[in-house]
Amino acid sequence: MTPADSYTPDSGTSELSVEHYDLTLDYRIVPNRLAGHAQLRVRLRAQTSELALDLAGLRVTKATIDGARVRWRQHGRKLTLHARREYPRDALLNVEIAYSGNPEPAMGMWGDVGWEELEDGVLVAGQPNGAATWFPCNDHPSNKASYRISVLVESPYTVISNGRLVTTSRKAGRTRWVWESKAPLAPYLATVQIGQYERTELAPLGRPGPVPLTVACSRSMRQKAHRALAKQHNMMQVFSDWFGPYPFDHYGVVVTDDVLEIPLESQPLSILGPNHLEATWEAERLVAHELAHQWFGNSLTLGQWSDIWLNEGFACYAEWLWAEAAERGTADELARVHWNLLDSQPQNLVLADPGPADMFDDRIYKRGALTLHALRRRIGDESFRRLLQAWTQQYQHGHVSTEDFLRLAAEITGESISPIVDPWLYEEKLPRLPH
Repeated sequence: MTPADSYTPDSGTSELSVEHYDLTLDYRIVPNRLAGHAQLRVRLRAQTSELALDLAGLRVTKATIDGARVRWRQHGRKLTLHARREYPRDALLNVEIAYSGNPEPAMGMWGDVGWEELEDGVLVAGQPNGAATWFPCNDHPSNKASYRISVLVESPYTVISNGRLVTTSRKAGRTRWVWESKAPLAPYLATVQIGQYERTELAPLGRPGPVPLTVACSRSMRQKAHRALAKQHNMMQVFSDWFGPYPFDHYGVVVTDDVLEIPLESQPLSILGPNHLEATWEAERLVAHELAHQWFGNSLTLGQWSDIWLNEGFACYAEWLWAEAAERGTADELARVHWNLLDSQPQNLVLADPGPADMFDDRIYKRGALTLHALRRRIGDESFRRLLQAWTQQYQHGHVSTEDFLRLAAEITGESISPIVDPWLYEEKLPRLPH
C-alpha cells in the first residue's frame, strides 16, 4: 500500500479514490452501539486485487465487490479487501461493507479524534484522521467525495450531518435522518452530530447574508445562541467581499450542551460549545475563524497535511479582517501584537512543512496570518483582494498547495512574491514585519 501522506502514514492510500459514500447507520445512544452498512463507489489508481481502506475500532461482518463476497483482513486501522481477481487501473467498483461495534475516538499525537460520546449525544471531530472511527473510508483530504448519510436514532434526538437534510421518517419511537452532500467533501469533514437539538433559521441583526444560516441547539440555549450568532450574517458579507462568493448554498452551526475546548469545522457547518457564545472577543474571533474555514479548508482543501497553513493561516487572518470590519482593531495592530508574541517563542518551526507533531501548533495559525499580512502590505489591498478572490474561484471545491498559491500570486501581481513570503514560509527565524 502506498500511503497518501507522510504526516499520517497509517491513514489513506493513493492507490484508490472513493467517489461516493452511501452510509446507512443504526445508532443506539445509551449502549453506544453502531451498526453500519457502507456502499462505496471506488476508482482504482493502480492495478490490484487488494483494496486498502481505513476503519478503526469497528468490526466488519460482510464485504462485497460488485456483488461478489470477498475475504477481508483488519489490522490496526487498516481494512484490506482481498478480491478474487485482479482489477485494472481506472476500474470503477461498487464496494459494500457491513460493520458494527462501539465507536470511540482514536488516540494519536493530536489527542482524541473521531466519534466521541457527549453527556447526551454524539460529537464527531474528524481532523485529521478520525473519519475511520465511524465508517470505512480513504481517510485523507486528497480524496474528496459526495456523501449520503442516513442515521437511525431514538426520536427525541436530532441528527445533523453534511449537506442538506433530504428526508426524515419516524417509526416505533425512532427516527431516520437522511442527509446528502453533493459538494465534494474530505473525509475528515464528514460528520454526525447527535443531540436533543432544535434546528432553526438564524435571523440577522441587519442585512441578511447571501445564504440561509441555521442553528441547532437545545431549547434552553436557543435565545442565547441566536443572540450571539446573529453577527454571522455580517461576517459572511465581510468575508464574501474579501474572499469572493460563499462556496456552499447554506451554513449551519451546532451548539452542544457540553463545553468544548475548541470549536470544530465541518462542511457546511461548524460545531461550537456554550462557551463560544459569550460576549467576548475570544469567542467572537473563533466563530469567525470557523466560518472562514468554509472557504479555506472545505472548498479549498489540502492535498497534503504539510500545507496546513493554507487552512489555519487564512482562517486566522479572517479573524483580523473581521476585527477591522467590527471596529475591534486593525489587522496591522493585531499583526504587531501577534508578531511580538511569536518573537518570544521558540523559532524552530518551518511554516510550509512543520512536521506532523506541530501541524496544529498555534504558531502555524499566527505565522500563517502574518505571512498573508506581510503580502497584503507589500502588494496593497486591491491586489490582495483580487488574489484572494482568484484563489477561491480557481480552486473552488478542489485541492490546493503552497506552490499553487505562490504561482497564482505571481500571476495576479505580475511579480515574484518569493522575496516577501519565502522567509515566512521556509525559514525558522521570524522575519520582520514590513512597515
